[in-house]
Amino acid sequence: MNVVIITGASSGMGREFALQLDQGLHTIDEFWLIARRGKRLEDLAGKLKHKTRSFAIDLTDPVEMNAFARVLETKRPAVRMLINSAGYGVMGNVADLEVEEQTGMIDLNCMALTRLTRLCLPFMKEKSRIIQLASSAAFLPQPGFAVYAAGKAYVLSFSRALGEELKDRGILVTAVCPGPVRTEFFERAEQKASTLAIKKYVMADAEDVVRDALSASAKGRSMAVYSLPIKAFGVLTKLCPHSLILMVMSFLKRR
Repeated sequence: MNVVIITGASSGMGREFALQLDQGLHTIDEFWLIARRGKRLEDLAGKLKHKTRSFAIDLTDPVEMNAFARVLETKRPAVRMLINSAGYGVMGNVADLEVEEQTGMIDLNCMALTRLTRLCLPFMKEKSRIIQLASSAAFLPQPGFAVYAAGKAYVLSFSRALGEELKDRGILVTAVCPGPVRTEFFERAEQKASTLAIKKYVMADAEDVVRDALSASAKGRSMAVYSLPIKAFGVLTKLCPHSLILMVMSFLKRR
């Protein structure tokens, strides 16, 4: 049984991945959709042509993850694609945010992603693909978004290293590094802080970012960076000292 596993499928990028893949994959037997909000998963399943299996679980809960691991062992699917899209971010200085808000980001954005990736690897074979949602925030430290950016730097580094490790098995890993995307994620991130005006000018639509990510994955690229401004930002972070960029960012934030 060939399956696609998508986390964070109840909204935003995860939901968009499911909708777009539903139109283009003809060798997949089931979509396995993972998110905490079961009702939303049911609503999404009703829109898909493929057969679906919904898992309303918390990826940060070891008990629930162990239960999902048992499903994998029992069903033994061929995981043709794993899309780790679940995640959240909260803006604000480290000293101002609650500890739980910050460790929660690490638990979901880093630990859960790593755990699920490892659980799925035994069920993947040649030409299977992994798409990990990183971010352009991974390119350099981000004051006011410190934990989130550090976590996404982990996802990017982990994904690129994993891709090298899996080359001999023919499994492709793509880290997706978009800038701001119009989703519920960004609305949640902004609840405790105002966004730099420049970010609003480069805001992208989830549909476009997902289309670009799927194209990059199909071509075997290790990274997908959507839009010219974000690509230019990535180049800038390689050419300029981070201390200088951080100084400019702090200046713009104070304006």
